[in-house]
Amino acid sequence: MHTFIGIDWLDAGAEQGVIVMETEYPPLPPLQTGIRGRCPRCGQGHMFNGFLTLQPECEACGLDYSFADPADGPAFFVICFACIPSVLLGVWLEVAFAAPIWVQLLVTGPFMLATCIPPLRPLKGWLVASQYFYKAEEGKLA
Repeated sequence: MHTFIGIDWLDAGAEQGVIVMETEYPPLPPLQTGIRGRCPRCGQGHMFNGFLTLQPECEACGLDYSFADPADGPAFFVICFACIPSVLLGVWLEVAFAAPIWVQLLVTGPFMLATCIPPLRPLKGWLVASQYFYKAEEGKLA
């Protein structure tokens, strides 16, 4: 169970007070929230501002996304699982049909774009949500 403590300053005449609100968020599976591009803490807010740009924070619960560093993870997974079939398709076209270059470009180009671009956002969302769920952080020397 994750606990969020929010602090809000109120101005009541000459006095200023602090109200502390505690909201408990149940742990949400990274696959469920990340693939949909939702906040890993509340599951409501959007994680992305554009196609692959992370928002600074969740608009629903205020979670700061500065902890997230998926680096080249999404691209690595796309290369492993999407580019290899594209290359195999191109090799198969060449071996089976001796296809000219324009056929290769017409067939394998769109296939590569269709299998490489769409999975980037869900994979990045999943990696960011996994970092939050498992409390991943940079390694430290003991």
